[in-house]
Amino acid sequence: MSETPTQMVDLERALSVARQAAARADGIAMSYFQTANLAVERKSDASPVTVADRHCEEAIRETLRQAFPEHAVFGEEYGHEGESRCLWLVDPIDGTRSFIRGLPFWSVQIGLMIDGELMLGVSSAPAFGETAWALSGGAAFVNDRPARVREVARIEEADLSFGNLRSLAGGEGWGVAGQLVARAARSRGYGDFYSYHRLADGGQDAVIESDVNILDIAALTVICREAGARVTDLKGRSIDLATTSILAAGPNLHDQLLSLFHDA
Repeated sequence: MSETPTQMVDLERALSVARQAAARADGIAMSYFQTANLAVERKSDASPVTVADRHCEEAIRETLRQAFPEHAVFGEEYGHEGESRCLWLVDPIDGTRSFIRGLPFWSVQIGLMIDGELMLGVSSAPAFGETAWALSGGAAFVNDRPARVREVARIEEADLSFGNLRSLAGGEGWGVAGQLVARAARSRGYGDFYSYHRLADGGQDAVIESDVNILDIAALTVICREAGARVTDLKGRSIDLATTSILAAGPNLHDQLLSLFHDA
């Protein structure tokens, strides 16, 4: 009989290692942040990348490899390495555009997936002075404080956050987004890690994004889920390696929002 995820890996140790890896990347990233003449290159998909992204991922991979040499790693800058039921998902600087422009809305994202199930997440935003983390089946924390979503009864009472509106505007959900802006108590557009941290700690009520990949949201999915949110894509499907959209909210609000996107 195959081992369960918790039998395969000591998740508390894995979390400790992930936090160490994030702390190393934090220091590297901050040494480049808001410095003059930061060289920017363009990847094949036209997204920006800097030497800071690469150095951060190298440090994270080294830390993970030393602790778990048998595990696989999938990172934003260096791709997929190794074959294992245990897969680390790494975005060394999520929010590179903000990083380049000297804005604090970027973070180091490290998640662990075992047999396709997201088991832990660390989201560290050093320029903001904030780190969030969670283990599957445990509590979620933001800066050592237990985090919990704020459940709201109606869309009209909710504070919503939208991600990249450009992609949403070009898709079938744009009409729903317009309805929600008109109905919700307030709509925001922070982007990247910030909305998810605020959802987890009750400062925001839902996050809607239509242009993501698993490396952007793996860690944040675990954090929000363990804080009490329901997290799916905009069709209600579970988050997996192929996910490109996300809907995260308290269970009651998530049901209401999902029904609108289903009908779109």
